[in-house]
Amino acid sequence: MRVTGIDSVYYTVADVEACTAFYTSLLGADPQTTWPGRLAEWEFADGNSFGLYAIPNAEKGRNGSAMFAVDDVAQAVADAKSRGVAFEDDGEITDIPSCEMAYGVDPEGNRFILHHRK
Repeated sequence: MRVTGIDSVYYTVADVEACTAFYTSLLGADPQTTWPGRLAEWEFADGNSFGLYAIPNAEKGRNGSAMFAVDDVAQAVADAKSRGVAFEDDGEITDIPSCEMAYGVDPEGNRFILHHRK
């Protein structure tokens, strides 16, 4: 077996409707695939996808992390914050030789990253 890439990143959540609303606002698009009360998945132009999967009585908290590609991390953080999205370190941008990133948090405490490759 040889892994050739990542088809999708999923978070398991307790409240799929609340998290779907959060990510619909954050990502600027409705999910392409939904299963009410159970699943939501967004597909991106590059072929990757991000999804939510409801597990009854799931514990809220960090259970994964997704890096969402953006053209301008500072602008993306400002836009998300204007809609009430919480960020670790108030949205401070980490700038390393290969990329820039800021760490956000969804309603259940899952971390996501707004990310730009240099």
